[in-house]
Amino acid sequence: MKSAFLFPMAVPAATVVLVWKLIFDRQGFLNLFLTRLGEAAYSAGVLQSAPVFDIDYMGTGAAFWVLVFSYIWKNLGYTVVLWLTGILSISTQIREAARVDGAGEFTCFVKIIMPNLKPVLYTITVLSFLNTFKAFREAYLVAGSYPDESMYLLQHLFNNWFTNLDFDKMAAAAVILGFILFAAILLLQKLWDEGE
Repeated sequence: MKSAFLFPMAVPAATVVLVWKLIFDRQGFLNLFLTRLGEAAYSAGVLQSAPVFDIDYMGTGAAFWVLVFSYIWKNLGYTVVLWLTGILSISTQIREAARVDGAGEFTCFVKIIMPNLKPVLYTITVLSFLNTFKAFREAYLVAGSYPDESMYLLQHLFNNWFTNLDFDKMAAAAVILGFILFAAILLLQKLWDEGE
C-alpha cells in the first residue's frame, strides 16, 4: 500500500508533464471528452446545438489549478505515509488506558492522537512549504518560459534571468530567497514551540 502512495514521486517529471499535455491540450482528452459529452447531450435533445470545446487550459487561468492538482497528486503520497508513520508510532497502551478511564473516541483523538502528531505535522508543513518552491519544473515543462500569469512563478523569473545571463540578479535573488525561507521556517518553529 505504501508503494502505491509513493508511486507519484517515482514518476519522472517529464512523464507527468506529457500526461498533463495529453489531457489539457487543445487537442487533449479533456476537450475531446467534453465535446463528446456535448454531442451526446445534443443527440438527447438537452442542448440546442452541439458544442465544440477548443480550450487551451494551460493558456488560461485554469493553468494554476492544473498546477495545484499536479502538486497535490505528486506530494500527497509521502504525506500520507508520514501521517501513517506518526499514527502508528503512538503507543496503543496510552489509548487503551484512556479508554479504560472512560474517554471516548473523540476525546482520545483530541487529547492523545493530535498532540502526539504535532512533530509529524511540523515536518509535513515544512516539507510541503519547501516543495511548493519546486513546482516550477512542471510549470516550465508544460507552459514554457512565459506561462499564463495565474501560475507565473518566481522560478520563471529566475529562468528568464538565466536566459539573459543576468547572473548577478540571480545570485542576489537566490540569497534573499534563501533568507526568506530560513526566516519562515524559524518562525514556524517558534510558533510550534509556543504551542507546546
